[in-house]
Amino acid sequence: MLILGIDTSCDDTCASVVEDGVRIISNIVSNQTEIHKKYGGIVPELASRRHIEMIWPVVDEAVKVAVIKPEDLSAIAVCHGPGLIGSLLVGCSFAKAICYSKNIPLVTVNHLEGHIFSCFLDERGPEFPFLSLIVSGGHTCLYRVDGFGRYRELGRTRDDAAGEAYDKVSKLLGLGYPGGTVIDKLAHNGNPDAIDFPRPYLPESFDFSFSGLKTAVKLEVEKLRRCEDRGFSTSQPLNFLTSYVCDIAASFQASVVDVLVRKTEWAVKKERIKRVALSGGVSANSELRKRMKEMGDAIGVEIFIPSVSLCTDNAAMIAAAGYHHFNTGNIAGLDLNPQAYLPL
Repeated sequence: MLILGIDTSCDDTCASVVEDGVRIISNIVSNQTEIHKKYGGIVPELASRRHIEMIWPVVDEAVKVAVIKPEDLSAIAVCHGPGLIGSLLVGCSFAKAICYSKNIPLVTVNHLEGHIFSCFLDERGPEFPFLSLIVSGGHTCLYRVDGFGRYRELGRTRDDAAGEAYDKVSKLLGLGYPGGTVIDKLAHNGNPDAIDFPRPYLPESFDFSFSGLKTAVKLEVEKLRRCEDRGFSTSQPLNFLTSYVCDIAASFQASVVDVLVRKTEWAVKKERIKRVALSGGVSANSELRKRMKEMGDAIGVEIFIPSVSLCTDNAAMIAAAGYHHFNTGNIAGLDLNPQAYLPL
């Protein structure tokens, strides 16, 4: 069974063909980082315009790489939320047009559901039930997954998502956008114990909060700028080659990772589940991957983390989840409208 997945939820135009929900035949991603980096973040209008330009070439490339015809598809799965509404409209409109013209069934997939099923696209996925920690630029949430369509939210961010915090801290340090990769790289050269940034554990719940940590970094940066003996001035960006900035990056990252790992461990013990899946863009972070595996080894829990290419937004995960929607007869109508806010 071949499913064509389409995802335009944010700034990546993605199309993928997946067989039986687990085997990737093609996976094409058109990235917009170069467009948005000069603005320090994603500009929704520019993102949607670029999707309009790229949606046809990306889908066409996915079909050609898979060496199939549209008639070979069992269904088309499209992400209909959550995300930027202008971006979502492009993907949904394109998917509906193909389904109408070729008489192909249409299924819709929640973007968060796609991240959950990304862990089934590698060699071996987890058995149900398992815990799913989704960590990205727009989401930080923890779910109990008892089967397809059976999701229970245990916790979510109350303010900034972890990836959003990375981007904002990168901007504070003058490192540009996106911030995840550059902070991860700098952290390797820094001391994670140099600065005692707060750990917002929120022990009364499984929710997350990173806005206070971001503020703590801002105060540290302001203090650093006032230190003339360190050679910084308030009119110039911080020199990202300095050891102290590496210490800030390492200490910030240590705080984020500590919270994510510790709260997942608490959820494992409370729910008594021995399988954890990690997904979302931040799951590509080397320190988080390492610490999560160490936690699993320490308490006897299996950890499932997709390959780095499947952590960030992609359409293979949409096709994987779409396979299950099609199998259960959950077919969408052509009057489908995307939704910017769409709880799982």
